Amino acid sequence: MKKLIAVVAVLVILAGIIALLFYNKSKMEKLSKVDFATSIPVTVAQVTSEKLEDYVTSVGTLIPNREVVVGSEISGRLTGVYFEIGDKVGAGKTMAKVDDELRKYTLDNAAANFEKAKKDLERYEELFKTNSVTEAQLDAIRLAYKTTESALSSADKQYRDTWIKTSLTGIVTEKKVEKGTIVSSGTPVATVVDISSVKARINVPEADVFKLKIGDEAEVTTDVYSGETFTGKIININAKGDEAHTFPVEILIKNNGRNQLKAGMFVKASFKAAEKSESLVIQRACLVGSSKNPKVYVVENGIAKLRDITLGIQVGDKLEVLSGLNQNDTIVLDGQVNLKDGDPVMIVTQGSGENNSKK
Repeated sequence: MKKLIAVVAVLVILAGIIALLFYNKSKMEKLSKVDFATSIPVTVAQVTSEKLEDYVTSVGTLIPNREVVVGSEISGRLTGVYFEIGDKVGAGKTMAKVDDELRKYTLDNAAANFEKAKKDLERYEELFKTNSVTEAQLDAIRLAYKTTESALSSADKQYRDTWIKTSLTGIVTEKKVEKGTIVSSGTPVATVVDISSVKARINVPEADVFKLKIGDEAEVTTDVYSGETFTGKIININAKGDEAHTFPVEILIKNNGRNQLKAGMFVKASFKAAEKSESLVIQRACLVGSSKNPKVYVVENGIAKLRDITLGIQVGDKLEVLSGLNQNDTIVLDGQVNLKDGDPVMIVTQGSGENNSKK
């Protein structure tokens, strides 16, 4: 009998233990489900208000402010070449000389004919006053005078054109001839560029070009002079874009006395397009989806709610919010990948909305 009682007692104790284990298991499963549902960790930030400066930045290449190709206006053999690549030349400098022997003879002959015609005209005008010659004879002498005058002007120009001169003050960048070269009208002799000022030619996207106007200042930098900034002004905005929907813009930059900036350099130009009034601002990292269909998660009473927003400009990693949010709204900065609309969240980090970044 005592054995039976002992067995029953053991069975009762075992049953109690088993029941307690099942109870604890059920409770743990419920707790686990509750924890899972309420413990999605997120980093949040506050919607702030500040003034944004809208900058337009683009890259391009420097070109000379002015450039001329010096060429011969007449045919002949070059008897002299008076420059080398890299020379600084002034406007009016003789770059080369064409053989002038025949043209000098033609000029002297034309000058002699002109002097004779001039004297003939003076004599006939005196004779006409005394009716010694007819008006028709005087007109013929006048025509001869005009003809020789034109011939003299042509011969003089031909002779002066034997000196090939540059019309631009600048630096020689190309030498295309040597002494003895046979040239003809239009043959290029040299290229001279003026880099006392240079132009930055950049292409600005159509979304930004309307923000710019002629006269706007630009800050120009180049990797060649790291840390140094050059100031320029927009002098031209092309009215026609290219197939990529970008518009050529030219910026004039005054070079320093050392001509630091060279044509062909790669540069980056930044324009301060506008300073906006106070705007609601969020970080780019808060955005869910694309900028064409922007959304953010707003945390209200521990619940993440997906909300549509409208964006304005972007400055760096900051986005202007035009509608959909209020100042000091709490939005999810990091952890969106695990969220869906209506999920409970657990805030693990909270910041100002300006200095937070994804961990």
